[in-house]
Amino acid sequence: MLALFLAGFVLLVAGAELLVRGAASLATIFGISPLVVGLTVVAYGTSAPELAVSIRSSLQGQSDIALGNVVGSNIMNVLFVLGLSAAIAPLVVSRRLIQLEVPLIISISALLWVLARNGHLGPVEGAVLFGGMVVYTIFLTALSRRERQGVEWQTKRALAGRTKPRAIVLRIGMVAAGLVLLVLGADWLVDGAVQLAGAIGVSELVIGLTVVAVGTSLPEVATSIVATIRGQRDIAVGNILGSSICNILLVLGVTSLVVPEGMRVPASALNFDIPIMTAVAVACLPVFFTGHLIARWEGFLLLGYYVAYVLYLLLRSSEHSQLQETYNTVMLAFVLPITAVTLGIIALRALRGRNSGPQKESG
Repeated sequence: MLALFLAGFVLLVAGAELLVRGAASLATIFGISPLVVGLTVVAYGTSAPELAVSIRSSLQGQSDIALGNVVGSNIMNVLFVLGLSAAIAPLVVSRRLIQLEVPLIISISALLWVLARNGHLGPVEGAVLFGGMVVYTIFLTALSRRERQGVEWQTKRALAGRTKPRAIVLRIGMVAAGLVLLVLGADWLVDGAVQLAGAIGVSELVIGLTVVAVGTSLPEVATSIVATIRGQRDIAVGNILGSSICNILLVLGVTSLVVPEGMRVPASALNFDIPIMTAVAVACLPVFFTGHLIARWEGFLLLGYYVAYVLYLLLRSSEHSQLQETYNTVMLAFVLPITAVTLGIIALRALRGRNSGPQKESG
């Protein structure tokens, strides 16, 4: 089990390095912004493990793992992956992400909550989610074409100069090889981790929200960290947000369509985990809004909340009901309100500073 886990981790790191290098090079060659590459090729590729695991587990009658995989992955994407990336180096957030992707994640998270209210995600709900993925992909394709036209001279210079067709094929091969290594590495790691978690005796939903979610999110972790270290921070942030969008629209949409009986939505996921996923998406607005920068302290704040969330899940799956009740009281009465007030004050100051800036210049 341990050897399989370590081998999977090595493949994930190697795959992330190849994927970031190839994607960044292709963006430069074809005049496409790294942000669009992160939202499309990288995000779709790193969501492949979630799709494979969700379909496989649903077909085997383990829909709790499938749903927990997606919800847990999205929570981890924002709190852990984004937090860890920002803790390594402050992340500059594109204005477009604040205007489109963050509101989109909030909207589709709320949509999933509404669609799952009856405790089931069937073909109809799957078609709605997958249809949203198709529309979003078409929009990104049109956006990349406009960007390509806007930098046409750069593209011609790149293609006519140092870039040859063989170099383009090589970079495409790097992206493909990186995706293969990411999927294979995640699969190996999850197989070993699920066996270990199953031996502990926790529920399938908790396994999906923690072990499986962490395993299938490791491509995002590896890719975003490598991209951050290499200075490709648009790819890092775009990968995180794009992967979260893919997880809901593509992974849950396709899984609900493919599995004949659909997916069961447990009451605990409907009443707690999906609302938490939505709240985490909403929390991105004040964090991203303040100067279009995710500072290191904000990264550590996100990491702290992921630790608190995982601790809650472990307490929920244990028999320490009194300890869980005390923990819930502390979080609901003190920690969450204080954080909400702090983020609100920071966002208000940023808004006032932005509004007062033009007035000072005009005076």
